Amino acid sequence: MNQRQINAFRLVMRYGSITAAAHAMNVSQPAVSRSIADLERSVGFPLLLRQGGKAEPTTEAREFIQEVERMFYGLDRLAQAAREIKDLRRATLRIASMPMVSFEIVPAALKAFLADHHGIKVTHDVHTSARIVDMVSSHQFDLGIAQTHVERRDIEVLASYRTFCVCAMAPDHPLAGRESIGQRDLKDEPLVALAHHTLTANHLTHSFAEANVNPTIAVESQPSYSACAIAAVGVGVAIVDPMTPRVFGDRLRIVRFEPRIPFDFHIVAAVDMPLSRAAQSFHHQLTQNLAGLEAAHRLEIT
Repeated sequence: MNQRQINAFRLVMRYGSITAAAHAMNVSQPAVSRSIADLERSVGFPLLLRQGGKAEPTTEAREFIQEVERMFYGLDRLAQAAREIKDLRRATLRIASMPMVSFEIVPAALKAFLADHHGIKVTHDVHTSARIVDMVSSHQFDLGIAQTHVERRDIEVLASYRTFCVCAMAPDHPLAGRESIGQRDLKDEPLVALAHHTLTANHLTHSFAEANVNPTIAVESQPSYSACAIAAVGVGVAIVDPMTPRVFGDRLRIVRFEPRIPFDFHIVAAVDMPLSRAAQSFHHQLTQNLAGLEAAHRLEIT
């Protein structure tokens, strides 16, 4: 029993004659007859009653065709699934991102991505950078967007971007009208600082030390969204990434911080797992969106 024999039998049953089946298969009538005869020898029972030049299906043939059609239905489903996977209409994309990029950057990229790829199931989780790197390396996510300074062999940095910290404060804050704010301007101002274990906090500690300024930390908070929320109610000035304060609209005034403090982030993937086609496509969309973002510029990966 082979596929050619099964297909010949199926078409004879569908079209009602060997002649019509031969025409559909673009082969000779004797070729179809031989395929049916070979199939009959293989299954061990007659499929067609050949009388007066006609071929009528046996009762066994009517039973057998039901299983044949189920088989072809399964093959059709497989072919359809393959087409959907090839066309990115059937896939799963799992991404994790730090809060900074989760308010505007990732949503905008997802909107454009899903507009071109209907049917893809997306999972987007927001975690701390350290958690994202661990989960990407263990294949729980296809892509991650995170801060990281640790050289790890289990992740690959696909792209790196640099933004610079800003000061975020309530609109009625005495410094809200400034074009820029430096360390000495904040000497006696209560600050809402990011958690001491973060890369940004480390940069700021060195910056204030170089200016010989001992900052007044009113609250230590993490992530940037929490620090901004505290600053928005007037507790103090938060020095955070440039993206998060935008979510608060007119509840916060954003002022450039000088000297510039980098707030870098990276697109990462597991080093031992090739990106799925869906992940490749989303990565391309994400980098396109980031290329048009004035607040961030791409860094060369060394």
